[in-house]
Amino acid sequence: MIGKTILHYKILEKLGEGGMGVVYKAEDTKLERTVALKFLSLTSIGEEEKKRFKREAKAAASLNHPNIATVFAIDEADDQTFIAMEYIEGQSLQEIVGVNGGKPMPINKTIHRFLPLLIQRRRIAVA
Repeated sequence: MIGKTILHYKILEKLGEGGMGVVYKAEDTKLERTVALKFLSLTSIGEEEKKRFKREAKAAASLNHPNIATVFAIDEADDQTFIAMEYIEGQSLQEIVGVNGGKPMPINKTIHRFLPLLIQRRRIAVA
C-alpha cells in the first residue's frame, strides 16, 4: 500500500494494525494535509463488519474532544472501506500503557483523561 494513491490520498507509511483494520499515514492531495486512513481489514469484510465500521466513524465524528481524532470522511475505493481522520503526532495507546510498566493507569490520571469525554458522550446521548 505504501506509495499507492487511493482517491486523493497518497499512502505514506503504515502506522498500526488492529482487530478491525490497518491505519496508514497519508497525504490528502486535495487539501494538502497529512491524515490518517483506517482501512477495514480485507479478512473481516462481511456486511456486519462494514456496518460496525461505519457506526464507529459516525460515533467518532459526533465527538469533539482534544483526545479524539476528528473524522473527515468515510469512503470506499477499490472495494475497500476506509475512514479519513485527523493525523495526530504522538504516542500510541500501547506506548502510553508501556510507560506505566504495563500496569493500569492510576485512578486520578484515568479520571483526569477520560471524565471530560464521558461527560460529552452523555450529553450527545441525551440530546
